[in-house]
Amino acid sequence: MLAKVFSFGLLGIEAYPIEIEIDISRGLPAVTLVGLADTAIRESKERVRSAIKNSGFNWPGERITISLTPSNIKKEGPSFDLAIALGILSATQQLNNQALKNYYILGELSLDGSIKPVRGILPITMAISKSLPDPAASPEQVKRQAGKMNNIIVPLYNAKEAAIVPDICVWALKTLRETVEFLNNPTIVKPFKLNLEDLFKQNADYPVDFSEVKGQYLAKRALEIAVSGGHNVLFIGPPGSGKTMLAKRIPTIIPDLTLEEALEVTKIHSVMGTLPAKDGLMRIRPFRSPHHTSSNVALVGGGSLPQPGEISLAHQGVLFLDELPEFHRDCLEALRQPLEEGFIRVSRIRKSFIFPASFMLVCAMNPCPCGYYTDPKRACRCGTNKIQHYMSKISGPLLDRIDIHLEIPALKYKELTESKDAESSTLIKVRVEKARSIQRRRLRQEEIFYNASMNTRLIKRYCILNQEVKDLLKMAMTELGLSARAYDKILKVSRTIADLAGSEGIQPEHISEAIQYRSLDRQW
Repeated sequence: MLAKVFSFGLLGIEAYPIEIEIDISRGLPAVTLVGLADTAIRESKERVRSAIKNSGFNWPGERITISLTPSNIKKEGPSFDLAIALGILSATQQLNNQALKNYYILGELSLDGSIKPVRGILPITMAISKSLPDPAASPEQVKRQAGKMNNIIVPLYNAKEAAIVPDICVWALKTLRETVEFLNNPTIVKPFKLNLEDLFKQNADYPVDFSEVKGQYLAKRALEIAVSGGHNVLFIGPPGSGKTMLAKRIPTIIPDLTLEEALEVTKIHSVMGTLPAKDGLMRIRPFRSPHHTSSNVALVGGGSLPQPGEISLAHQGVLFLDELPEFHRDCLEALRQPLEEGFIRVSRIRKSFIFPASFMLVCAMNPCPCGYYTDPKRACRCGTNKIQHYMSKISGPLLDRIDIHLEIPALKYKELTESKDAESSTLIKVRVEKARSIQRRRLRQEEIFYNASMNTRLIKRYCILNQEVKDLLKMAMTELGLSARAYDKILKVSRTIADLAGSEGIQPEHISEAIQYRSLDRQW
């Protein structure tokens, strides 16, 4: 007998429908799986066999053929276990065959028949929602889309994530036996409901805060400017000066995610299996800190079936690269496209994948290989040639995309033992939000949101300098030997400083402060 079950697969971060056909025919007992299935799917026949037997059902002693269509797309993952098991039970008449036609089914099976969570539920429910008839569509369009389902059976663990999409009817179940009983009698289980607005209004709780950072007042001021204007940052300082500690607290002063941004971020983390199970929705800004030995694929994404990398997992958050010169050169150069465009394109023979990658880049490095070149208390063991070679590992094009170079000195004992609490992230965030609202109003016609995104044309329009400021900048360029690369960066950073101060024009003190944040141009 033939049975059909409907499910979904993933290509990158997008979902596509899959039809699973199960045919039971006479012949020697065997299970044949066709449709470009990967190892995890091919091994599902053993999991499904044990789950069916341990749930009290009969395993057919005949030939079983399982087909996954479309057959020209490679499929991966264990999320089809539950659908295959229900198809076999339907084909052997242990389950009402008509019940399956109204549901999309996803779930991995344990050997005891319990349903385990799977990845990518949110992009799947979003794809189902897009396929539903539009309430404002014409009668002809509605007729054409008739029969589209909005019912989905998912593991209980994935229920909140699935229910984020409002027009989807989610049925969250725990075991194979419970699922069969539900399909035979749908009234015994109620659909899972979630109030998305109430969930999103909950405060985003970060485990860290800027009030915990002792001293480093210049660094905290620079980070406030960087977040306000969307500027990328490079920390330069000896080991133990607090570079990583400062970086981890940057998400706490970035304005909260909007609902649209939260759904984008949740979708990526759902596909990668990094979504916290607490509420099914990412409400805090991501912070990703890949190790410097990470490969190009791990950083930007890829693989035989391309998946997002660290830069996409940092979307709408912070990507922190510690020990920047130790990263492979090709990894660093691959960052240039996403830093410019906000996405990364991964191309394969049959298809190109576009993954979102709009993030704030924060880098940290020592001033030399031993780390103590700028430390007044410890002697540097590196020669001049060694230091120059170390610094040259960072290319000019990458430095072009980093607006603020900041020296982080080692903390003094007096700063470490200071009893007074530092300013909290909440207070800093208020000023950041105010500065960003000024930028949005100014740049709304340019379709950009931050000063850091301004090109040369926009810099000329919005960074108008009076004669006093021009003279100061000219003197700084001449006396400090600042590069042409630094000129535009200083103007963009000074525009952000002016916004934080609520000033319409750029004043001499704004330019002076911006010049401080070009350490590489001034010293190295």
